[in-house]
Amino acid sequence: MGPLAELPAPGLPDRPLLVVPLGSIEQHGPHLPVSTDLIVAEAVAAALADRLGAVLAPGLPVGASGEHRGFAGVLSIGTEALTTVLVELQRSAADWSAGTVLVNGHGGNAEAVAAAVAQLQHEGHRVLAVPCATRGADAHAGRTETSLLLHLRPDMVGPERPIGSTAPIQDLLPALRAGGVAAVSPSGVLGDARGASAEEGARILGDMVDAAESACRGLVAAVR
Repeated sequence: MGPLAELPAPGLPDRPLLVVPLGSIEQHGPHLPVSTDLIVAEAVAAALADRLGAVLAPGLPVGASGEHRGFAGVLSIGTEALTTVLVELQRSAADWSAGTVLVNGHGGNAEAVAAAVAQLQHEGHRVLAVPCATRGADAHAGRTETSLLLHLRPDMVGPERPIGSTAPIQDLLPALRAGGVAAVSPSGVLGDARGASAEEGARILGDMVDAAESACRGLVAAVR
């Protein structure tokens, strides 16, 4: 159907499904742009909207990124504000859309997304959240995200392939909760970007879209 931002209101189909990408503006090491999560979420959401015949909403660029404080380039509105934004966004769309899929590209948004979805579903809205996730992914600015950006926006990827903290995320959680990413990785990288490639990025993106589409089957069946 195309992006919502490019359509006249009378040109919208009757009660379409709406797909909303959620990103963040935060450091992604010395080699990736601060908009990495938004770029990935918008790519997954665009492909998903195309497959579902849905309308693609403009991406929400700023999310909850408090764990990246201390690094330059971070913009964050926090969990409480993001929850409110998502609730009000869905309420505003409920008059003309059949349901909403929130495509979340940033792990730090997860608490707000879950809270908003729970509240909205309690109010009777059809809303579903799907993460941009794939098996075997590293946590932040490592091989996974570097490969995705090499596929999606190679012009924005720097020459470095840094190695950050490679410990399992479960082992890092206490320090992350206490002091954020800076406490466990001075470079801001949680993973190893060596070996990243555009070809791997294309495969990862395809896996993410497939997983998102599979998660949407129940919602799609309910609105059609």
